[in-house]
Amino acid sequence: MTASPERIWELVSDIRHTGWFSPETVDAQWLDGATGPAVGVRFRGKVVRNGRGPTYWSTCEITACEPGREFGFVVLLPGDRRVIHWHYRFIPATAPDGAEGTEVTESFRMEPSVATRVYWALLGWARGRTNRAGMRTTLERIRAVVEDPQA
Repeated sequence: MTASPERIWELVSDIRHTGWFSPETVDAQWLDGATGPAVGVRFRGKVVRNGRGPTYWSTCEITACEPGREFGFVVLLPGDRRVIHWHYRFIPATAPDGAEGTEVTESFRMEPSVATRVYWALLGWARGRTNRAGMRTTLERIRAVVEDPQA
């Protein structure tokens, strides 16, 4: 992306922007009086599963928060059980035309457990495909915002 790592990180780490980018998480709100990102801070995201439903709120906790370098969070189930980790990494890069930019990587991983192994064995192929498509959409939408001079 033709933007600084810091600019992209600011957009991604402010979870109030999540609805601009994600095809499934359409809204997000800070919890417990938080007003910005930090490791341990919680927020909740409104998910429209597969872009059509069901719709529900998930509580998340920030697990990585280094401005301009990385941002990550884990989705929590009731009882604060970790289920899926989402992570962004921002690496300064130079385009072939010499423009300064950032290589942005988004990734996810399931928390290892018997339940997630069973889920992944039965439905993981479909969920993995949906997650990968959603990540492509998310990154394309971030790119559109950071590369638009009016943004």
